[in-house]
Formats: sequence, structure tokens, C-alpha cells
Amino acid sequence: MSEYDFKKIEISLDQIVGALERLSPPPSQYPSFENHDAFVWNTAPDHLKPVIQVSRVELDLLVGIDRARDILLENTLKFSEGLSANNALLWGARGMGKSSLIKAVHQKIIDQGKSLKIVELQREDLASVSRLLDILRTSSQRFLLFCDDLSFSHDDQHYKSLKAVLDGGLEGALKTSSSMQRRIEDI
Repeated sequence: MSEYDFKKIEISLDQIVGALERLSPPPSQYPSFENHDAFVWNTAPDHLKPVIQVSRVELDLLVGIDRARDILLENTLKFSEGLSANNALLWGARGMGKSSLIKAVHQKIIDQGKSLKIVELQREDLASVSRLLDILRTSSQRFLLFCDDLSFSHDDQHYKSLKAVLDGGLEGALKTSSSMQRRIEDI
């Protein structure tokens, strides 16, 4: 092949690469927090994926958990208003409504006209939570970090990542988790 042929191939490959990048651009790490209330944290590559339709039930439909509901709602509402609040761990058997309660409380606060974003992250992604917090720091929004079905084995290193977030982290982020284990020592 001649140098001219190689140049034509190179130009064609550059055009193909450009077309592919336009068709499937890399996801932005920094989504528009104003346009969505819910996000999922993905780590391959690091980015927040907006959730268009959150699967949730109305808060009033959750029965038998009045005390937990009232405490979590009051705590999360205070947080959404910029007041002091506690991180929360909801524990109980599978199917008791822990995750449903967290999502329903979030929606109730949104319905009251408060600005609060919820970010779900997987237990396997706890090691990346500092990178997530770096992204959240770019916004003045308040964030509810939600980790569903949190559990650890005794030698699990993800515990250290969670502990670091609970001990410090971002002032504008409240951590809520659900677990089937009651004692934090078990986690």
C-alpha cells in the first residue's frame, strides 16, 4: 500500500471514531441536579445516572411502621432544611418495607416543595464513595445517600469505606441504609 492509501485509511478511521463518539458520548460525571431528584451511582466509569421513574409506594400505604416512619421523616425533613440530622440504618427482615420507607420519605419531602436528591449506591461500590462525594461537592443541593441491603463479613474492607463516610464526608449528604442485620457490630 502506498502512503496515500494509508492516509485515506487514517482519515476514514478518524471519521468513524468521531461518529461513534457522537453516537455514544462518555457519560458526564456531573449531571444536571436541577432536572432530576434521583440518581444511581455507577463506577464503570464513575458517573451519576439520573433515574427518570423511581419505583416507590406512597408513604401512607406503609403500615405497621409508624414510629420508624415518623422518626425517619422528621430527621430527613430537618436535613432537607439544612438543620442537623442523623445518619440512619433501618434494619429488619426481608420484605418489611425498609427500602420502600426510605424512598417514600424522599418523595414526601419532594412533595412538600423541599429540594432533596437521592443517590443510590451498591454495597460493592462503597470503596468509591469518596469519588462520589467529590462529584456531589460541585453542587449546593442536599443529597440522601441510600445503600440498600447493607451487610458485611467480618473481614470485609468495604466497612472501612463506610466508616470514613460516616465519620466525615460531605455536610450536604445524609446517609441512609437498609440492612437485615440489627447490630452495627454485625455489619
